[in-house]
Amino acid sequence: MSAPKVLLTGATGYIGGSVLTTLLASENPSIKAAHITALVRKQEQADLLKEKGINSTLFSGLDDVASVRDVASQYDVILHTASSFDTQAAEALIAGLQDHKKQTGKQTALIHTSGTSSLGDQPIRGTFTEKRVFSDKEDIYAYERYREDLEAYPQRTTDLVVFEKGEAAGVKTYIVTAPTIYGIGTGLFNRTSIQIDAVIRAAQLDGYTVRVGSGNEEWDHVHIADLVKLYEIILARVLAGDDLPSNKNGVYFAETGHHSWRELSDRVAKEGKASGHLQSDDVREVGLKDGSTKLRVPELVVELGFASRSRTQAEKSREIGWVPTKTRQDFEDSFLEEWKFLTKGQ
Repeated sequence: MSAPKVLLTGATGYIGGSVLTTLLASENPSIKAAHITALVRKQEQADLLKEKGINSTLFSGLDDVASVRDVASQYDVILHTASSFDTQAAEALIAGLQDHKKQTGKQTALIHTSGTSSLGDQPIRGTFTEKRVFSDKEDIYAYERYREDLEAYPQRTTDLVVFEKGEAAGVKTYIVTAPTIYGIGTGLFNRTSIQIDAVIRAAQLDGYTVRVGSGNEEWDHVHIADLVKLYEIILARVLAGDDLPSNKNGVYFAETGHHSWRELSDRVAKEGKASGHLQSDDVREVGLKDGSTKLRVPELVVELGFASRSRTQAEKSREIGWVPTKTRQDFEDSFLEEWKFLTKGQ
């Protein structure tokens, strides 16, 4: 029997790069037996991966959906970490996995990456308030469908495509839905986080730290090292043929603690000053328009991803064997660590 073929998208990114190094070092027999290939856009990326003994294949980008579908049709399992907002790419990956299933008779699977901003409320515009703490054992699909019908949000739109198109195609889907991710990654390319990184980079440019709105709303967080363990567990169990909850029951949260946006911006400011990269630890409140400009994301993403309330419990993830090890102290220490990493040589 041939080795399972696994494709990883986003290998040059923060999450995907860390997932790749984790899988290559995995001692799990199912993962060690698999043939893992990274999908990249540039020859120099492929060359560096080759130097490290890592298989890769080139493509022109996620916009070329015909190419994405063709590549996907050659694999049994796809770990998709490249973009949680690209609905057409997710649909093309599912279509390719369906093609592969028809060609080979093998069950195919997509492990998709999303984020908890899809569940976030909208406290600044005041159009939606949510005080629940969601469990991944609840019907998250139904909730996302309800929210999407009120207002479309690209990441949530993509989640729904994965839920619905995957089920219709007979492809098993699993959605790893992460909160704020912190810590320095282990990949060969981008090694810094998304939300905290954006706030730090804006502070570098402006000379002061901003928060969007009051900062009183809370989110969860997870260290990148803990998050990638969840991908490893899901992949290992998929490859082993375990009957893991999938499709509309296939959401997996990853939380180890929580913080307010006020705390996050205050810690960015404090450590920025302590490291000598900011003259002041003052934090200035901004609205959605200025937040969008400074953090370089659309206003809806600013509200849902940098100002909302989004609380989750990773009950199902823990039930399948996920055991995170990072502590509250790791979260607090990560801000100075990230400042130092981003300003290396400055």
